[in-house]
Amino acid sequence: MLYHYTTFAAFDGIIRCAELRLNNILNMNDASEMRLFMNGICRAVTERLDQNGQDKKSRSVEAFFRKELEEEFHYSAYAACFSEYRDDAAQWERYGYLGQGVCIAFREELMQKMVGGVISLQKVYYQTDMREHRLVDDFYEMIRDAKDFAECFPSLQNLMNEAWLQSAAFKHPSFASEKEVRLVVSPFISSKFTMEPKYHVSSERIKKYYPLDLRKMCSKLDLCLSDLVGEIIIGPTSSQSLPILQDYLEDCGLGILQDKISVSECPLRKPRP
Repeated sequence: MLYHYTTFAAFDGIIRCAELRLNNILNMNDASEMRLFMNGICRAVTERLDQNGQDKKSRSVEAFFRKELEEEFHYSAYAACFSEYRDDAAQWERYGYLGQGVCIAFREELMQKMVGGVISLQKVYYQTDMREHRLVDDFYEMIRDAKDFAECFPSLQNLMNEAWLQSAAFKHPSFASEKEVRLVVSPFISSKFTMEPKYHVSSERIKKYYPLDLRKMCSKLDLCLSDLVGEIIIGPTSSQSLPILQDYLEDCGLGILQDKISVSECPLRKPRP
């Protein structure tokens, strides 16, 4: 199972509307999102070039990456986040509205079958050292073999696009306890990306997101949304009534999920009023 901790408002969007929102990774709780990977790749490539006496190319690579990072919003990936941990205190506090929310368990095997094309299910890696990543070899060999930096620019840009795609799967090691898996789309692959964005307007700001139609994705595999959901866990500090939640599922046409509801056993302290 992959566990998605959220609020009951978002739960309603997922269950009743069969819509899973993918939000901008750059707005998530790790302030180094995507940049961590890109800076790590740049550092590893320039280090190797310096070691082989190609200082001029090394400085050109630094400038190239610096310019790319200034355009990071253009390369933003959008994701829905899951954890491999069930009923986890840290997840409840960070993403489950301080335990007042709800957790939906999705069957990972079915999600893997549903994704493809511009949608991917990515395990998150927690590291800052990218020297062993395959893209370091690709960047280094392309730049090393070019007569000058400008010569390899078109191919280098394609490789950079691949790096931006990979960057969504890396976070700072201090977040390793989340054991995260992400459902990711990358809108900057414009030739393949046709999903239309939507906007959520609150009293504080406007947020852009991409909606995944879970009902449509399930139907391609002759599945129902109820097949995808393995469990629903009411948060440890939630005041949600179990009978009302069961009635809600019945009225949503998902009565089969009534027996899949459980209440968290996490002894999380209720927030003070």
